[in-house]
Amino acid sequence: MRVLAGDIGGTKTRLGIFEVDGVECTTVEERSYPSRDYSGLTEIVVDFVESSGKDCQAACFGIAGPVTGRQMSTTNLPWIVDADELEARSGIPTVALLNDLEATGWGVAALELSQVVVLNPGRPDAAGNGAVIAAGTGLGEGGIYWTGSEARPFACEGGHSSFSPTDELGDRLLQFLRHLHGHVSWERVLSGPGLTDLFRFVVSEAGESEPDWFLEADHSGDPVPAVSGMAHEGRCDISVRTLELFARLYGEEAGNLALKIMATGGVWVGGGIAPKIRRFLEDGAFMDGFLAKGRMRPLLESMPVRIVLDDRAALLGAARFAAATTFN
Repeated sequence: MRVLAGDIGGTKTRLGIFEVDGVECTTVEERSYPSRDYSGLTEIVVDFVESSGKDCQAACFGIAGPVTGRQMSTTNLPWIVDADELEARSGIPTVALLNDLEATGWGVAALELSQVVVLNPGRPDAAGNGAVIAAGTGLGEGGIYWTGSEARPFACEGGHSSFSPTDELGDRLLQFLRHLHGHVSWERVLSGPGLTDLFRFVVSEAGESEPDWFLEADHSGDPVPAVSGMAHEGRCDISVRTLELFARLYGEEAGNLALKIMATGGVWVGGGIAPKIRRFLEDGAFMDGFLAKGRMRPLLESMPVRIVLDDRAALLGAARFAAATTFN
């Protein structure tokens, strides 16, 4: 069956038309749009459908933000997404909305070994619930409930729960971020904007001034690639320390999520940031943070932990959801 799928983020909107057979998705056509250049999702979908000239039986869109019905407000975009409007304007008879991490949950189940990096092998017979965490423009979190015979992904908004430091450095980071934002959620730490603030914090801890290259990149709108580039090239010790701290905190929150969901079946680390800082996640800081849960360390050691390298996991998951649920 032919479906339209979308992965809707604060930075870009990716749409694709797929022929779906079970978990197998064959790409018919795919395109990305800069999200902030458009007034809403309907405008993008209509453009894509009309230019493709291909009919679809159903559509599903994975969207960053809480989805509780047929209409939702995006968290990092000034959009209202309405499934009924999308059906009427696109001509697609059935449209579903999913949280983007729920869509990712539908996608990770079909990933191959070449599409992941193993941070922790866990138990060889690992089974049970799963957890998905993804830092990008924001911080998404979700779960995968194991019924005993099948996996059922579900959404949550755990990225907006309160940041909880575990040491004195974290205490100072909390105070630093509270001065900037008031309430400090985990998303304020583990996201693109969070990484930028983390760099500023590490600079202040060192008693230094923000370097000119950072100020120039910040003025241009997105200093994250510059910080990451400087760290990978070893040209800025502050950048290296920032990514090491980011990796440890990422692991801490992934461990929190794994315990709350009892993710004995595995933890998947998705989003746009993880593949770009893969080296720092593999260096040990992430797993140090993940395992630092006192008496629960043995339980966490038993959980497989994987970085998702395929940035199309949410898109493919949306396609699989559309095919698996709309016609069954």
